[in-house]
Amino acid sequence: MSREAVLTPRAQEILHSIVKCYVETGEPVASRTVSRARKEPLSPATVRNLMADLDEAGYLEQPHTSAGRIPTGRAFQLHVQCLLSGRLPSLPAGRFRAELSEVDSPAGRIERSCHLLTEFTHNMGITAAIPTAAQTLDRVELIRLADRRVLMIVITRDGTVRDRVVWMDEALSPEELISICNYLNRSFGGWVLADVRRELEARLRQDHAACDAILSRLIELYGKGLLDIDAAAEVHLEGAANLVAVDLRLTRRRMQELFRALEEKKRILELLDRFLEQPAGELGVQVGLGEVHPSMKDLSFIGINVLLPGGLSAKIAVLGPIRMNYERVMSAVLHMGSTLRQLPA
Repeated sequence: MSREAVLTPRAQEILHSIVKCYVETGEPVASRTVSRARKEPLSPATVRNLMADLDEAGYLEQPHTSAGRIPTGRAFQLHVQCLLSGRLPSLPAGRFRAELSEVDSPAGRIERSCHLLTEFTHNMGITAAIPTAAQTLDRVELIRLADRRVLMIVITRDGTVRDRVVWMDEALSPEELISICNYLNRSFGGWVLADVRRELEARLRQDHAACDAILSRLIELYGKGLLDIDAAAEVHLEGAANLVAVDLRLTRRRMQELFRALEEKKRILELLDRFLEQPAGELGVQVGLGEVHPSMKDLSFIGINVLLPGGLSAKIAVLGPIRMNYERVMSAVLHMGSTLRQLPA
């Protein structure tokens, strides 16, 4: 069987049996083990021949001459493709909902979902809350500080808080700041941030704006970034210690490199962006992460983009060994994303 050959249904069935057995045991799989596990009888010799063909095609490898065989990255990729094209097992419907309903804010639920994914999959959970321009404004607060400084606070209805300290050309009185807040909150409370910016810019461009005491001050604040405060993504990681319990065939130095890589927020965000380019609600799966970092060669990534009520975006994922229970992890990530979407802002 050449590497380009399409696997027969029987060969695919044998390969999936080997993958599942290897996931459960972590040990090379022998032909007799596969033969005994089948519902329909198939002799060990026939299974052995099929395994030899799969080995030749690059789906299996034999660590030792007398040992059974283990799946390669190519085998896991095919296994994942079949799972994505089929029906994944369902999970207990109320489990995640009950846990997440205890948290008031979407951002808090995203953080809790990291813990739940880690606990449920026994791998490493990763979640990120991504503020967007589609968020809805709740209110603006302006606080006078010393030395002509003003603390600008923008709060959206999903509970996200953004703040920035700016220096003003002239000191603003508490009364002026209250008047500006009242104008913004009365005019734009409940608006989508992107719409607020467009409408406010139009109003501030009008001829009379510079002559109005409140609007002239607002022009200066807006020029210094009011309502354009970029909130960094809030990233949560949990369960890195679970990777230690798995045989990743890493030297001590490589394991240290892996943990250093996982401690870098920028690298985690790059990982999420790189492998979650699918539309919201569609699973992204990457088998083997060696191209991201050499120490991640034997890790796999399963994640999903989620658009939440109120405009907040989330990325939720699980990082684990290539030898993971893909059905369980993929189902957990899908179910978590669905639950987050259904809960009110």
